[in-house]
Amino acid sequence: MPLSGTMNAVVSVAVSAENFRNSLLNYIQRFSNVLFLDSNTPHSGPVPVTGIRYDFLAAIGIHCAITDAPENDSSKINDFIEEQRKMGRWVFGHLSYDFKNRLEELQSENPASLNFPETYFFVPEILVLVSEGQAQIHSFGGSAAAILQEIENAQAVEEFHFPSPQLLHAIDKKKYLETINTIHQHLGRGDIYEMNFCHEVIAGGALQPLSAYRKLTALAPNPFAAFYRLNDHYLICSSPERFICRNGDRVLSQPIKGTAPRGENPVSDLQYKEQLRGSEKERSENVMIVDLVRNDLSRVALKSSVATDELFGVYTFPKVHQMISTVSCSVNTSTTFMDIVRAAFPMGSMTGAPKIRAMQLIEKCEDFRRGLFSGTVGYISPDGDFDFNVVIRSIQYDAANNIIALAAGGAITFNSIPENEYEETILKLAPQLAALGISRDMWFKFINSREHAK
Repeated sequence: MPLSGTMNAVVSVAVSAENFRNSLLNYIQRFSNVLFLDSNTPHSGPVPVTGIRYDFLAAIGIHCAITDAPENDSSKINDFIEEQRKMGRWVFGHLSYDFKNRLEELQSENPASLNFPETYFFVPEILVLVSEGQAQIHSFGGSAAAILQEIENAQAVEEFHFPSPQLLHAIDKKKYLETINTIHQHLGRGDIYEMNFCHEVIAGGALQPLSAYRKLTALAPNPFAAFYRLNDHYLICSSPERFICRNGDRVLSQPIKGTAPRGENPVSDLQYKEQLRGSEKERSENVMIVDLVRNDLSRVALKSSVATDELFGVYTFPKVHQMISTVSCSVNTSTTFMDIVRAAFPMGSMTGAPKIRAMQLIEKCEDFRRGLFSGTVGYISPDGDFDFNVVIRSIQYDAANNIIALAAGGAITFNSIPENEYEETILKLAPQLAALGISRDMWFKFINSREHAK
């Protein structure tokens, strides 16, 4: 469906997906506002990606948008999205984790390392859709055929060889372990059953964002990757996790809880995978979040339609094994994207249970404002279908101030072993650090220097 009745479109142009992906990434470098969403097919592996309709999409430039003004609450965002959809337009954008404060009586008072807008939704000037070797290009101005030619002829921007960023801040291990013990006290009192605790890593230095994105997705070609630029702010993301997706009257969520490393050989790799599959701790974490997601979706679902399509599925990614469950429901045709967001955001895999109390304790136990990390980016099509990820396994970059932020976390339950939880977060950070040129030796040298300084 075209973006409007007056738009030019090139429909069903045969392309080589891999070559066209590279050309498109070269092309988007000239724009100050772009969102590129990539399923990384066929490299992402056998993950449960039911409902992915496109190999990759690019929303380029801004035709119109609803900005992060305080008065733009969920109702106004909903009105904007629905108005644009009725005009046959696609809408792209994001919600940061801190959007929770507009949905519940919560606060985010910890300092923010970067200032990505809390919310942003926009209709692009140019839309590129690629699926099964076919490309569609839509544009509000100019010739879509000419844009296609520009994409195919786009030259790679010359890379500058910046030194590796300098690590500036990371939680020291002692503080991390002490915090887990504090969370265990809340678990023991029954305040919560599970809590997702995260920590942040800050680095400084110049970065070539698209080069970092290419490196990250080569290391970890996950199915919900995103390259997102809003002026001087960048998100470089290779997420394995879907937050929420809609196809027709069916809504799907796929929380991840449970991570294991890949083995050095087929025997050890299978051992790690089977240990994850049989882990009572990981299964307990996973089922708690499945119950939470079922409860969230029940707020908008048709009666008796909430289902657990798969429980404790173990899937293999290039760097890790993950335990993924799938929960779905049916909704009325009148149910909007924002109706579902109000019911399900933030995603339970990044909060814990019960959700409100877990978020209150997250604010007390963490020392940074999550912002776009553990938020969501994605698209809404004119027919009301949508697909949004969970922003994890990501790098954020403020190009104006040369600040780089990473974060990682995991679910803490009463049976969590603090040392193991810490090691899991380092495993999750490894591809992002490598994409930045920060070696494992550099990381541990920095951490050890902090420990000795104390």
